[in-house]
Amino acid sequence: MRVAVVAGPDPGHAFPAIALCRKFLDAGDQPMLFTGTRWLDDAKREGITAQRLKGLAPRAIDDDMDAGRRIHERAAYISTELLPDLSAMLPELVVSDIITAGGGLAAERLDVPWVELSPHPLYAPSKALPPIGSGLAPGEGIGGRVRDGLMRAATGRSIRQGLRQRSAARVGVGLPAEDPGPALRLIATLPALEVPRPDWPEIAHVVGPLHWEPTDAVLAPPPGDAPLVVVAPSTAFTGAVGMVEVVLEGLAGVDVRIAISTLDEPPEDLPDSVVAGLGRQDELLRHAAVVVCGAGHGLLSKALLAGVPVVAIPGGGDQWELANRASRQGSAIVVRPLSADAVRAAVLRVLGEPGFRVKAAQAAATGHAVEDPVVLCHKVLGA
Repeated sequence: MRVAVVAGPDPGHAFPAIALCRKFLDAGDQPMLFTGTRWLDDAKREGITAQRLKGLAPRAIDDDMDAGRRIHERAAYISTELLPDLSAMLPELVVSDIITAGGGLAAERLDVPWVELSPHPLYAPSKALPPIGSGLAPGEGIGGRVRDGLMRAATGRSIRQGLRQRSAARVGVGLPAEDPGPALRLIATLPALEVPRPDWPEIAHVVGPLHWEPTDAVLAPPPGDAPLVVVAPSTAFTGAVGMVEVVLEGLAGVDVRIAISTLDEPPEDLPDSVVAGLGRQDELLRHAAVVVCGAGHGLLSKALLAGVPVVAIPGGGDQWELANRASRQGSAIVVRPLSADAVRAAVLRVLGEPGFRVKAAQAAATGHAVEDPVVLCHKVLGA
């Protein structure tokens, strides 16, 4: 099967796309990855054929303050830029990242079936849940249901506006206003991070997290027997600012070792109990007692799969939602607002209460209750 996988350059979206391409390769398929230039050489080293996804650069007419316009108008433009390269590879199927919607539009313009990849839980609205992003559990009793209903009504206006913007963008590239949607939705998360809903879409399938390591290097933990705290600042632009500095301040004098996992240049002048740099996170997590992170889906799900509890310092976007889901599941403590004292107290509590690790192990165990994304994609083509 010739399959195009389309995702933007943000690590939270590009990495799962690369991981999915690896699965296609292992199954004997022929994936072609379209993504940002930063990850092209890495993908090629994995044996993946990869091309630059054109149209990612902001244009003067783009309004990035309007999320609907940013997603849908940019998607229409990307679909036009992508069309020649996509057409040239003669794909039988397109997999398009949920926020890189241009891949799906381009597939539809070529009359090629396409699948949506969500590298996180299902964020579609539900008649039984508070709005996604609120971080709230479903309301209980009459008061709770009224609260959720009022919140859904308030956010419903924004959803309807987004649908109008999507329709306008579709018409602008010659497609019908009504969006038929993908053939399938691949929900690449742990079942432990999902929430029950009575209106789960039939086309949505939980396939488990799609993890890929951007390096083969190993970041050796500091020497000693003290518990290892892995600190990973968010790769998203919405992540909490200054997290590493505050965590180091909060853990100063605490008998722990610290490993800072970062894609960017690490801090300088670190004490002997701290190491920092780019290294395989899966290897670090084998030694970790607790992870301190922004609660982005990539590292959060990676930590839970390794059975490691989390101190979550969420920024914006979906991090607040994910942090609270992990907290309700029992494997995480949420720190907001960020302060050195709060970080210290949270880390010490996780280290001192075995129940957090038990809950993390329970979350990891749900990783077996998922479907194979490659098998699902083959079924779209009747294979």
